[in-house]
Amino acid sequence: MTGTRRTVAALFLLPALVLLGALVVYPIGYSVVRSFYDQSGDGFAGIDNYKALFTDEGIRTALKNNIIWVVFAPTVATVLGLIFAVLTERVRWGTAFKLVVFMPMAISMLAAGIIFRLVYDQDPDKGVANAVWVGVHDTFTQASAFPKAHPGRESPLEPAGGGAFITKSPVRTGETVSLPLVGVAPDLMPDDAKPAVAAKPEPDKITGTTWQDFTRGQGVGTLNRVDSSELGYAGMRIEAVKDGRVVASATAADDGTFTLPASADGAQLRLPDSNFKEPYAGLDWLGPSLVTPAIIGAYIWMWAGFAMVLIAAGLAGVPRELLEAARVDGASEWQVFRRVTVPLLAPVLAVVTVTLMINVLKIFDLVFIIAPGSAQDDANVLALELYRKGFSEDQPGIASAISVFLLLLVIPVMWFNVRRLRREVRR
Repeated sequence: MTGTRRTVAALFLLPALVLLGALVVYPIGYSVVRSFYDQSGDGFAGIDNYKALFTDEGIRTALKNNIIWVVFAPTVATVLGLIFAVLTERVRWGTAFKLVVFMPMAISMLAAGIIFRLVYDQDPDKGVANAVWVGVHDTFTQASAFPKAHPGRESPLEPAGGGAFITKSPVRTGETVSLPLVGVAPDLMPDDAKPAVAAKPEPDKITGTTWQDFTRGQGVGTLNRVDSSELGYAGMRIEAVKDGRVVASATAADDGTFTLPASADGAQLRLPDSNFKEPYAGLDWLGPSLVTPAIIGAYIWMWAGFAMVLIAAGLAGVPRELLEAARVDGASEWQVFRRVTVPLLAPVLAVVTVTLMINVLKIFDLVFIIAPGSAQDDANVLALELYRKGFSEDQPGIASAISVFLLLLVIPVMWFNVRRLRREVRR
């Protein structure tokens, strides 16, 4: 009877074993064998392909990035999942929040990569990340409205170094000063700019106008003189500089006019470089220095919901009387969380962390899609390097060695997971 049962069991397992052998065992074995052959596949290369794992610059960069991925991505995703699971347990809209956080799991890696390629676009008008970053920056630091402005022909201004401009000669009280500039297209002038007005002299003061000395049409308008169709530089900062010190300053009105006190007598008027700085364009999210953290951020966006759901399921099984007993004994909420909740959730946290570690060792899609060609070498990971060696550079031996190396990296994590599951079963 026992023999019959074993035969029946073997017959039921046979289809699965055949598929396992054809789709898993055979490819692994073939990759191991192929990793010892050269590019042509005919010559035996020994361990040369494995030596390349530690000498090839691209593979070394990929290995370094994989270490960054394994250390940070699972940790941050697990911590966020734990925070979301604990905080949403006590709010009425917790289920809706969990649904929103978990929704990215329904999106494929390809779609998520395309989404975040747009999110990280350098242009603040297209990329959400830079739109937010630039908005926060401009809240505290006002951007210049005249980044391209500069003196024109026969201007009373000259360069003062560092992007600033200064009058060629000192000014006196009772005088009117003209500070004409060109270089800003009329349609790029500020919306609050008004037609420039020639300043009127005032006793014991210095008055003047700074404006866009340009009128559309050939031969139209008078050089260095305010014309009716020309706009004032609203908000332009003017400084009176004497002996290297700023003795007075003023800001141009909407019509470009400004007034300086008598203390500016004998000073030169300077337009500081802050008037002409290029608008802040945000961070280069997909540049060499930030591309890997940016892609890890996209991964966390997708997988934090997975961690939250598993941890929330484990949290539902935590005995409430233990939490209440800790509170009765005088423990604060932070102490209850740190000394009771987290230790009780340790098995679940281990499952989540190990699962994510295995997942990030194979990460390919997000890096391939999000990282632009100019930064792909800096964002390189082992799975992407395997693809490049095998399909782009026609080096199947090295690609096979990378695949075997990845398998060897996964095995310890899998072994740890299996041991932990066996201990759980014994309990």
